[in-house]
Amino acid sequence: MRDELMTTRQILTELNGVSRRTFYRWRELGQGPAAFKLPNGELRVWRSDFDTWLRGLETAA
Repeated sequence: MRDELMTTRQILTELNGVSRRTFYRWRELGQGPAAFKLPNGELRVWRSDFDTWLRGLETAA
């Protein structure tokens, strides 16, 4: 299986209703998925990192 890079928009769509502001706040607090910025300033998250982060939220709940 090949990993893919997700955009912020794709992540927000998957989180179904979480606002962009909330997502960036989670990042500021160190509670969001591992991410990096491209040279143009856009944020990307590897699909595998997003899935791992999401599963971690399920276990914490």
